[in-house]
Amino acid sequence: MIARGVLLIMAFMSLGTWIIMISKFIEQARLFRASKAVNQTFWTQKTIQEGAQTLKADSPFRYIAETGIVAARHHEGSMRDSIDLQSWTSMSIQRALETINTRLQGGLAFLGTVGSTSPFIGLFGTVWGIYHALTAIGIAGQASIDKVAGPVGESLIMTAIGLATAVPAVLGYNLLVRRNKGAMDRVRNFGSDLHSVLIGGYRHDATFTNEAKDNSPTTTTTNERI
Repeated sequence: MIARGVLLIMAFMSLGTWIIMISKFIEQARLFRASKAVNQTFWTQKTIQEGAQTLKADSPFRYIAETGIVAARHHEGSMRDSIDLQSWTSMSIQRALETINTRLQGGLAFLGTVGSTSPFIGLFGTVWGIYHALTAIGIAGQASIDKVAGPVGESLIMTAIGLATAVPAVLGYNLLVRRNKGAMDRVRNFGSDLHSVLIGGYRHDATFTNEAKDNSPTTTTTNERI
């Protein structure tokens, strides 16, 4: 019963590991495609509202843009007046970024847990199997190699299964963490550019020119940029 329970636990861990890895890779791929769509369509529009409409409804970049729009438009008329517009907009965008980061981190704790515990669970199954195999041999009074090799060999398979479960989880965890870092860099850059447009009227990037600086904050209001 215990040996079968250990096998079921490791099977559950392995199944959960592959489901999470596949789903997270798909989620990250969608975010990277959404990032390309932002560069191709969003920044070419005249206003942030028009740019947000060009993005898909489930795009995290559209969620950030709409959060910034709401923060800039609905700042006044409440206790939020004690916070200046720039700080309130920055706080709202930052919260949206943290929400996206939390979604990207979902499931990684499970992978880390599987990678660190499954070898020990497999080792427990091996120790338990060897103990009962030796107990059965002692009761039978026969210690020939054919009586020992079979039960002990079956018990050692538990350790191999534990390692086979742990290795994909560890590799998948490290790869997903690295890809999450790249994805969040794009999300944070978009949030910074969006905040600059809402407050200053221009993007803080390498293509910023003096001509754009002259045409942005002095001639364009926040409502017009939205």
